[in-house]
Order: sequence, then structure tokens, then C-alpha cells
Amino acid sequence: MVQIEPKQQEIREELLRAAMDHVAFDGWSETTYRAAVAQSRIDAQVARAACPRGAVDLALCFHALGDEEMLRRMAATAPAEMRFRDRIAQAVRFRIEAIEDKEAVRRASSLFALPQNAALGAGAIWGTADRIWSALGDASRDVNWYTKRATLSGVYGATVLYWLGDDSEGQEATWTFLDRRIDDVMQIEKVKAQVNESPLLRGLLAGPNWLASRIKAPGAHPPAGMPGHWAPEGPETSGGNNS
Repeated sequence: MVQIEPKQQEIREELLRAAMDHVAFDGWSETTYRAAVAQSRIDAQVARAACPRGAVDLALCFHALGDEEMLRRMAATAPAEMRFRDRIAQAVRFRIEAIEDKEAVRRASSLFALPQNAALGAGAIWGTADRIWSALGDASRDVNWYTKRATLSGVYGATVLYWLGDDSEGQEATWTFLDRRIDDVMQIEKVKAQVNESPLLRGLLAGPNWLASRIKAPGAHPPAGMPGHWAPEGPETSGGNNS
């Protein structure tokens, strides 16, 4: 996740507050961005330094603030007696309930569906999944680090799309949809466990499993532009240094 300087973050949030008056009409567009700059009275060059991609950066800021609100709600809830699958479902629900402007999300969906913005949109959803797993204490550092976040990204993305068209009372249809998606994921995990317990299947998958074991989660200093890294087999990795 790209780190934003505190001052630049303040500027982005100020521009975002001004932009929200225009998103419903003009979407996350250059028109909205320029209106936000004018309304906030922030110097145009200062605003562009904080948001070099204009409204796209404002949309990403909007998403990130939703993630932060989700984390606050998770921290304020003590799920000691809750099943882990229910904790995941609760986190996704918190994230969706943190959204105060459905139209802004609908417009953001259109923005990040554009080919030039698709990677940024996928990265934002991945970031949400990563924050959920990290907040729930996920300690995986192997290929499971990726599969957990990829699976949850799919669940979250599908649930948001369903929620955008949901007009049921209290969004109950969305929460039912979410529970079904979580149950589907749990079935996949159950099958994986059964495969690993089977001597025959475990032998057949020895090669792919070895290959997967070489994949490691991002370290403190991952290679530039890469989400993770390859851990070569040898003495240099015996001490746990996978950078």
C-alpha cells in the first residue's frame, strides 16, 4: 500500500469533502476534481501535488477512509464468542455499513471498471481484504497469505455489487447474500483440508505444494512493483531471511 504524507492526506481529505457535493452529478471526474479545488480554495498546484491523478485519487481516498471506519468498528467489538467465519462476515458488513453515500460507490465502480483504472480498483479491494485479515490476526506468511486475501476480495467485491442493487429493508438481502458467499468459501477450505489429509491426493500434489511453499508473503522491503517475492531454496534462507 502506498504511503501518503500526513499533509498530503489532509489536503486529499479536504478536497474529498468538497468533491462529495459533485460526485452524484459528475461522478469521479475531472469536472468534480476542479470543482472541489475551487470550492476548497486550495492552491491548484498544491492540490495536484496531493492528487496527481485528480478525481481518481479522491475516489481512492474515499475508499481508504471507509476501510479506516471499518477498522474502528472492528476494534470496538469484542467477538470472543463468535465463530471465525462470523467474524469475517461481520468485518465485511462493517465495511459496507461504513459507506454513507451509495451513489459515490456506484460512481466509483464505473470509474474503476475503466481499463486504465482497473488495477487501482483491484488494489483498493485487495487492501480492504488485507486490512480485514490483518485485524483478525492472520499470521500466514506463505501462499495462504495470497489465497486468503484473493478469496476475501472476491467475496467483498461481489457483496458490494449486490448491495448496490439491494432495496430490501435493512439491506437484509445483502447480508443473506454475504452469508452464502462466506459459506461457499468455507466449503472450499473444507475440501482443501480433506485433500491434505488424503495420502493419495497429498502425494499427487507434492510437486504443486512444493512450488507453493516457495511463495512468501511480502516482507518489510519487497522488490519494487511486486506484491511478494520468491524464496530460493538454499542456506541463505535457513535463517528466515526471505527478502
